[in-house]
Amino acid sequence: MVKDGVLQIASMKDRCSEAEWEARVNLAACYRLVEMYGMSDMMANHISAAIPGEEGTYLINPYGMMYEEITASCLLKMDHDGRIVTAPDFGALNYTVNKAGAVIHTAVHAARSDVGCVIHTHSWASMAVSSLACGLLPLTQTAMRFLKIGYHDYQGVVLNEAEQASLIADLGSGEALVLRNHGVLTVGRTVGEAFNWMHRLELACRSQLAAMAANSPFAPVPQQVLEETWNNYQPGTRRPYGLMEWPALLRKLDRLDPSYKT
Repeated sequence: MVKDGVLQIASMKDRCSEAEWEARVNLAACYRLVEMYGMSDMMANHISAAIPGEEGTYLINPYGMMYEEITASCLLKMDHDGRIVTAPDFGALNYTVNKAGAVIHTAVHAARSDVGCVIHTHSWASMAVSSLACGLLPLTQTAMRFLKIGYHDYQGVVLNEAEQASLIADLGSGEALVLRNHGVLTVGRTVGEAFNWMHRLELACRSQLAAMAANSPFAPVPQQVLEETWNNYQPGTRRPYGLMEWPALLRKLDRLDPSYKT
């Protein structure tokens, strides 16, 4: 089952639709990119993707694999009741879904039909900002994109389905959510869009912590300018995020390690 440190998983390509396979490839790429850009937490956390044209299901990682080894074929297919519909043969490892991942991602996909991808991270920067009473501050142009970001109060490890209602209420129709004392979450209509939001949110968190560490007054920005800048980043104002970036990111992965597509 393991050869030279690589799990040998049979291809799922002939066991799913063309749309599902494309979703699998894009989602596996997202896992690799989250690792590459320093936002992973070993095998913790989760990213999910809805399957186009198929209601009530989504794809997510098996709990036990590192982000750097996720492939299109290793992903689990879930329903909106949090149950595994399809899984590859992991042999004696018998990997299954992370319970917290099932609770969070099932809630979002079931409530937001517009969401094609959900990303949740525990990066050092996002965890630090999530623990600050001030939350994410609009200190930079990148952070101004998140001027109206949502906040979800910590209620313990997300294992109780009773928390789903408040999680969805706090996310609302937005693209990003700070999970206080925990981490962050972003959503997008596509995998590329969700990754774009998460990458920028991570940069906003890191730059805020660097500015706060300088122990110097922040340069103020008028509220009107903050609002105008925020509006410039909204879906109705500009082209969809990821439209240009995602193909380039896939080419980057193909140059470095195309095994995500297996």
